[in-house]
Amino acid sequence: MAEKDIFPIFHKLLDRSQKEALLKQKGIVIWMTGLPASGKTTFAVALEKALHEKGLLCTVLDGDNMRSGINNNLNFSEEGRKENIRRVAEVSKLFLQCGVITINSFVSPTEELRNLAKSIIGEKDFKLVYVNTPIEVCETRDSKGLYAKARRGEIKDFTGVNASFETPISADLEIKTPEHSFEENLKMIVEFVLPKIKL
Repeated sequence: MAEKDIFPIFHKLLDRSQKEALLKQKGIVIWMTGLPASGKTTFAVALEKALHEKGLLCTVLDGDNMRSGINNNLNFSEEGRKENIRRVAEVSKLFLQCGVITINSFVSPTEELRNLAKSIIGEKDFKLVYVNTPIEVCETRDSKGLYAKARRGEIKDFTGVNASFETPISADLEIKTPEHSFEENLKMIVEFVLPKIKL
C-alpha cells in the first residue's frame, strides 16, 4: 500500500476537549528520564496510584512493558532505541487525545531522543521530569543485576557504563532523589502535575 492510499480520519473523531470534559481533567504526558534503576518506574507507578486516588484517569508506559509487547521487534541499537521512543511518543499522543494522563518511564538518554518525543507529543503537553540519582546509588538498587553484567562486558551500550547519559538541558522538574525521602519526592511530583491537569 502506498502512502497516497492512507486516509486518516482524525478530523471525524470527537475533539480532545470533549473527552477531557467527560473526564474532568486535562490530558498530559509526564516523561520521566534518568539512569537505569534511578527510580523512574517506581515514581511512575506511585504517581499513577496517587492521581487515581484523586479520581483521575492515568496510564503508565514503561520501557520493559513496551519492549515486551508493541516494541518487541526492536533491538538496542541506535536505530532501535530511536524507533522505540518514536513509537512510545505516538502511543502517548493517542492517549493524550483521549484526555488521559500518561506517565512515561524511559531512560531516553539523549537530548535527541527526548526532543523527538517532545516534537511528536507537542511541547505544551510534554513535561520532562528528570529523576536525578547518582550512578553509585543506581547500582546499589539494581535488582536485575544489569550494571554488573554491563561491567563484565555481557551487555553492550548500557547507559551509565559503556553508553553515556546526557543530563537534560531544560527539564520541567528535577528530582534529586538522595536529598529527600521517597514520599517527599513523590509529593513534589504530584504537586507539579496537579495544576497542569485541571480544567
